[in-house]
Amino acid sequence: MSTDDQAQKEAAAIAAFSFEMGVLKRQRRSGWWHAGVRDPESIAEHSLRVAQLAGIIAAAEGADPARAAYMGLWHDSQETRIGDIPHSAKPYVQARANTEITADQVAGMPESVASSVIDAVAEYEARESLEAVCAHDADKLECLIQAVEYRDIGVERVQSWIDSSRASLKTETAQRIADVALTISPLSWREH
Repeated sequence: MSTDDQAQKEAAAIAAFSFEMGVLKRQRRSGWWHAGVRDPESIAEHSLRVAQLAGIIAAAEGADPARAAYMGLWHDSQETRIGDIPHSAKPYVQARANTEITADQVAGMPESVASSVIDAVAEYEARESLEAVCAHDADKLECLIQAVEYRDIGVERVQSWIDSSRASLKTETAQRIADVALTISPLSWREH
């Protein structure tokens, strides 16, 4: 295969992956349906705020904010293929590991591109680096904040999401943010 043909194949793999990631804009975070939320946020909306929070938490904790944010971007990318499996369904379904799904998703891309995504997902899943801990905390903190926002507009059955998310936070920064988020209005930002 010529170099041009290989470059075209790799570009096609990246384009296809981009279309696949677009599915995350349309897929909803399905666990919220159990709480009565008719139109929950999309997986992409969730992932954006996770990435933002991961960078902030990492900066405050002395970790690499860019690395933590990058992991936050990819932490749920596998859900294009397996959907958003609610916590209550996990004991009943068996999905392949996120690292395996990611490897399938990026197959055919240039090695440097594919390994960048694969490595970020593997690091996130291993939870061994401070950046990965910050990204995991961001995922849980985002869920807690989203639950507070839903509660604020009248969804009453979100307390278990708040409690389980708060209990799973590891970093002092995420714990502090969560504790404050539980006491202020979701519109408090408008007062500044």
